[in-house]
Amino acid sequence: MAAKNSSPAILPISNAPPPPSNTAAGNQQLSSSNPSVRLFISTISENIRFGLANRRPWLELADRSAFSKPESLSEATLRLRKNYNYFRTNYLTIITAVLAISLLTNPFSLILLSGLLAGWLFLYVFRQSTDPPIVLFGRQFSDRESLLFLIVSTVVVIFLTSVGSVLVSALMIGVAIVSLHGAFRSPEDLFLDEQEPQGGVPGFLTLLTGGAAANAQPPPMAARA
Repeated sequence: MAAKNSSPAILPISNAPPPPSNTAAGNQQLSSSNPSVRLFISTISENIRFGLANRRPWLELADRSAFSKPESLSEATLRLRKNYNYFRTNYLTIITAVLAISLLTNPFSLILLSGLLAGWLFLYVFRQSTDPPIVLFGRQFSDRESLLFLIVSTVVVIFLTSVGSVLVSALMIGVAIVSLHGAFRSPEDLFLDEQEPQGGVPGFLTLLTGGAAANAQPPPMAARA
């Protein structure tokens, strides 16, 4: 009896991509349904990137041979202005570090400030006109009532808790460090163009842009409907 030739069965092969997981689908849906979140994150990323691009070397900032006592108050003010124009991104980093250290050493203030920031982001900044109204304890709250609640919460957290004193103290310490450095560091070795545009925000508030406004305009935040 002749043996029959048998070949193994060939399994069908499919090149179709696997279905997305629930996590990936949820993230994609969240990203597509909240364009303001993506725009907010991209704006923050652009500002940080432009700021870091303008950062000066820290060794140049801490060059001990460049420190000397100013001869007068006017010279100290002139030094501070020139050093601020040159080291503004580094100064922002110093002030931010002082703020971060102050908040980390005061966890109660950090928790309150984080909750307040989250409330502003998710109850006002990221909300759109198409979002469903906020319902709490069986009561529906309008956008105006939500804004009033956020304002009252901000006043309570800043002025009636330790958050305000922590922030003010940290800012004063950071500005004092920056002012002392700017007044005592001689700017003679700095290649600073006096005609360089400084952006439209005067004073120390230009630190918030990290010098990005002098080079490019990042995408603006979408106006809340």
